[in-house]
Amino acid sequence: MGGVAISTDSTNYLPRELADAKGIHQVSLYLGWGEQSTPELGMDGFADFYERLRTANELPTTSQPSIGDFLAVWEPLIEAGQEIVSVHLAGGISGTVQAARQAQTIIAERGHPHAIEVIDSETGCGGLGLVLLAAAAAANGGASKAEVVERVHQARKGLEIWFCLDTLEYLRRGGRIGRAQAWLGTTMQIKPILTLGYEITPIERVRTAGRAFERMVRFAGELHARGADGWAVQHILAGAQTERLVERCREIFGSEPLFVSEVGPVIGTYTGPGLLGVGAIPRELAS
Repeated sequence: MGGVAISTDSTNYLPRELADAKGIHQVSLYLGWGEQSTPELGMDGFADFYERLRTANELPTTSQPSIGDFLAVWEPLIEAGQEIVSVHLAGGISGTVQAARQAQTIIAERGHPHAIEVIDSETGCGGLGLVLLAAAAAANGGASKAEVVERVHQARKGLEIWFCLDTLEYLRRGGRIGRAQAWLGTTMQIKPILTLGYEITPIERVRTAGRAFERMVRFAGELHARGADGWAVQHILAGAQTERLVERCREIFGSEPLFVSEVGPVIGTYTGPGLLGVGAIPRELAS
């Protein structure tokens, strides 16, 4: 077969059919309620999970893939003669990329020291999805492993992504609040806007959901002005707002989104329902 395969974890939340069409191979993170542990990629829809999350006294647990999970995806690709570029959720909020590097070491010890390049995307969700589309575009165009890696870094450099939340409470309860800790005293009075880089970082706080929405629209305009015109929208149980944001973004960018999708439970555990996000990279990198 030859060529370069793109690998990632389940926290990109690209539409499944899009990821499959682009040849993006995924390793699942896990969600635990009590004694039950479920691979995120095995879940058929997220609505029931989020309805349960709204009333749960304790958050579910989340866990990274095992080394064996990575090997199960990678070894058939290597046996088929492919090299692999594997791009993962930010290491500042998950041990996934570290587990991938441990699996990479095992592959090297088994006689393939240069077969895999593991990259910390320093982002997640839609940001990771956009970077993966850039990687897949390069790989599917016949680029070498080194060229695919360079495309990943170009896309990450050109990426900006924001999301707004209904509340910081889920981040606080899940221990992922980071530098937004300073906002906790006013969580009932604000709508937080954050970004996901190496860790979750606060951007702005506004007073109402309407103002948060309009700030996201203005951010989309800023993206377009900077040349980041390959855009995407993600949400959690925010269908009506998502439709409105997509329509406004179509007007701003003059193009269709690269994708629109819902964020899944592993990340949604820490953000809660109501998330709305928009981000972009230069469209030429994803084509």
